[in-house]
Amino acid sequence: MEIKDHFIHGDNVKKFIKSPNHSGKYSSGMPDTIVMHYTAGPLKPSIAALTSPRRRASAHLIVDRDGSVIQLVPFNLIAWHAGKSSYGNRTGLNKYSIGIEMVNAGILTKSGNVYRSWFGSAYNPSDVIEATHRNQTKPRFWHTYTEEQIQTVFEICQLLIDEYNMKFILGHEEIAPGRKTDPGPAFPLDRLRDKLLLDDRNVDGAADLPEEGRIIANSLNIRSTPTTDGKRVARPLKKGTKVKILDQSSGWYKVSVEVEGWVFGKYVEST
Repeated sequence: MEIKDHFIHGDNVKKFIKSPNHSGKYSSGMPDTIVMHYTAGPLKPSIAALTSPRRRASAHLIVDRDGSVIQLVPFNLIAWHAGKSSYGNRTGLNKYSIGIEMVNAGILTKSGNVYRSWFGSAYNPSDVIEATHRNQTKPRFWHTYTEEQIQTVFEICQLLIDEYNMKFILGHEEIAPGRKTDPGPAFPLDRLRDKLLLDDRNVDGAADLPEEGRIIANSLNIRSTPTTDGKRVARPLKKGTKVKILDQSSGWYKVSVEVEGWVFGKYVEST
């Protein structure tokens, strides 16, 4: 992918669907922040909501479950994604930031052997993680993000950093903690920041690599290369599987179980 004239281009960029919900151009030196969101709903209703003049809400991009991208607002215009928000000595983060929405149901409720969203859709256990939100004290069930989504978001954020000299990557939950929970604990927000914004850029350094870990996702693919299109080398690893960690690359761990392969590091807990 690449950015040209404030639009993103690439094989997995589907289209530009113009949203009317934006202001004028940013002030000089802005934007310098990326804000991550989840849609809390499927793709089509989310597009409808973010392009409806009545809703008065939008974002610059939507990243679907398969990693495909839809742009709603050019990157040089202020989109209305943050709402009432503050961070540091700033308020009203719209005028400082680019908003990225990811298709994800958010919080789920267990019902028998399935998990249901607020809008009624059911999800299999393999698409669910139980975790405690950074602003909460008790674990809840959350819809997981796909490898394709996470990989695409990492790439988009790197492009935005290179193009606009971004200095911050924040969750909606961090700029509006009393009312928002997105992107939630299923998204590797801290890893994203560490990978792309740390001054020493040493996230992949061997000194910080744990020796062993345990799978915390219900099901995790193990691939031949650290990419979402890498060939699967074995059946998905189950939750609780212990692995030896051999290497690290761009948010992925090379692990050894009965075979060696790459898994997305967000779902490996060091032991």
